Amino acid sequence: MSNLAEKQGVWFVYDGECPMCSMAAHAFRIKQQHGSLHLINARETKDDPLIEEINWRELGLDEGMVIYCEDRFYHGKDALRFMARYGDTKGVLNWFNKIMFWTNAQSKIFYPWLRGTRNLLLRLRKVGRIDNLNKKDEPTFKSIFGEFWNSLPPVIKKHYANRPYTDDLTIVEGTLDVMCKPPLIWLAPLVKLMGQVPAHNEANVPVTVRFQSDRDSKAFHLNRMFHFKDAKPYAFRSRMLQITDNEVIEVMRYGLGWKMLYLWDGHKVILQHRGYAMRAFGHFIPVPLTLLMGEGYAEEIPVDDEIFDMMTHITHPWWGKIYEYKGRFRMTQEA
Repeated sequence: MSNLAEKQGVWFVYDGECPMCSMAAHAFRIKQQHGSLHLINARETKDDPLIEEINWRELGLDEGMVIYCEDRFYHGKDALRFMARYGDTKGVLNWFNKIMFWTNAQSKIFYPWLRGTRNLLLRLRKVGRIDNLNKKDEPTFKSIFGEFWNSLPPVIKKHYANRPYTDDLTIVEGTLDVMCKPPLIWLAPLVKLMGQVPAHNEANVPVTVRFQSDRDSKAFHLNRMFHFKDAKPYAFRSRMLQITDNEVIEVMRYGLGWKMLYLWDGHKVILQHRGYAMRAFGHFIPVPLTLLMGEGYAEEIPVDDEIFDMMTHITHPWWGKIYEYKGRFRMTQEA
């Protein structure tokens, strides 16, 4: 831990390549009782004790600015709340902060929009991320599996080896037995329109799955291609995002997401149902669809260092198991 005794007043760490962040930092005025305001451009300053402390506390500067004041750190939406509460009343920006971020509830609603705008501006300017926590060096799923990561079998680690903010690509190939029962099979056109699982019945379907990273985000993309005998290849695409710890959401077309817990029980990976949500304005809003769509479940079982079995099913509270696919996959390309 760094010594910050000399850091008196308010210290504002921001992204100098983000026009919106720079404007906010330079326009911000602090109330006199909090002392002087000091700005640090995180793009230019790497070895300052405050930056070292931010890294030690694992405060991602790609997730939000940091304000340090009186031995306390304010990150992301909390930094904006600090600006709203302790900023001077002079200036349009300061008034905007007070209106938008005065309460914690307001900050939770509006901050994702602001962060999304920042990320869009950086992409338009073709500017890379700060990556002060070196996230590119660690697999996306390492923090999801947490303490169990080091004990995972080799094939599971290979399966989840992709790193965020990279072009990492992992490919597996295998066959699946696909089963779909009424009433889901009756809704096949709607299911296809929604970009959901293939509503078919067929055994030994050749399937290729591409696990792709995203250079601009932490998303873990899954591109599955099903090759049915008497139908065109069916693409089932989704992306996974970590919500917190081992809670993950798989987002499909139109923003519908399946929330799950990622678990390792010592023998297999378990994806445990946690409900559904819709992505809207940067938020995942819970929607009570389990009664309508059923409860999802999946597991992956290592066979050897290159092969794993997998199974997923949907169980409806009234009609029982209405969907399932299961089979075996082999690693064909590692990240």
